[in-house]
Amino acid sequence: MSSTLTPAANDDICAPSSTHAIGDAAATALATTLKALSDPLRLRMLSAIATDPRGESCVCDLAELADVSQPTVSHHLKVLRDTGVLSSERRGTWVWYRIAPALRPAVTTLLDSFAPAAVTPTVRPEQAGLEDVDDALTHLAEALGGLYPSLSAGLIATIVRESYASLANTARVRTHLLSLAERFARQRLIDITRSRDSGLRQVLFVCVANAGRSQLAAALVAQRSGGAIIARSAGSAPAADIHPNVQPLLDELIPAGDQELRFPKPLTDDAVRAADVVITMGCGDVCPIIPGVRYEDWTVGDPALASAAGVAAIRDDIARRVDTLLATLTTIR
Repeated sequence: MSSTLTPAANDDICAPSSTHAIGDAAATALATTLKALSDPLRLRMLSAIATDPRGESCVCDLAELADVSQPTVSHHLKVLRDTGVLSSERRGTWVWYRIAPALRPAVTTLLDSFAPAAVTPTVRPEQAGLEDVDDALTHLAEALGGLYPSLSAGLIATIVRESYASLANTARVRTHLLSLAERFARQRLIDITRSRDSGLRQVLFVCVANAGRSQLAAALVAQRSGGAIIARSAGSAPAADIHPNVQPLLDELIPAGDQELRFPKPLTDDAVRAADVVITMGCGDVCPIIPGVRYEDWTVGDPALASAAGVAAIRDDIARRVDTLLATLTTIR
């Protein structure tokens, strides 16, 4: 008789396996750094420095973040400096702080990716919605095919189904998912068939969640250009909804009839190819490089993590950048 145990017989047996955990020294060093960051004021200071357009912040700016004494501010900055997260330089009366170059990618990931996920926990989608999604998507593809006779039916069907699937990945409820997928698919089809001879310039804003900065920037471009510039937005990891801190600002900028067009959507190669300018806002190197497209990176704060006053300041910062951008668009190819 064979002595080999069946899978069922092994259910209560735990066999040791090889581990790939980080070493004790590395874990100790990492824990020390994480402990230094585990204070709300220190995280706010780090965020302020990371998003300062000068690339550094004066201690006088950081002292304004909280109603605490100067020695307390100095203590928090010393902790961040002692762990190697920050470096400092005295110039005259004031001390200036900047993020250590080697740690900037890690700080960016912490503030732009991990922090929003921690503040807004993932919610599993509810299953309410269409009974026959496949049939509905087939009919939608056929309807859109009549509007774009130059595109093959297969390509349109693929775009429709990809649009639905990508939005379904982050949807909390599926009741309106088909409607959102139709809007997203229409936008992609417009981008694919865009003629650069129309004279209209197109700008694409990309952030992580497409729920704050990029939405706000696109709305400001549309408003301040009077519709003369096409503004798009997308996210490298789109959220389920526009962030509550940002929605009131969008309500002020966007006409009531266009509000339903604002929803988080994923970045696509089509959107990048259709753009004259692509502006990244804290999403890292996720954008494909397309020849002939101009790229910029705007370092601005994340309104999802800011106070009401901070959100307004971020809006004003983006507005100033938008005004500068609009003044240069006439020089693009």
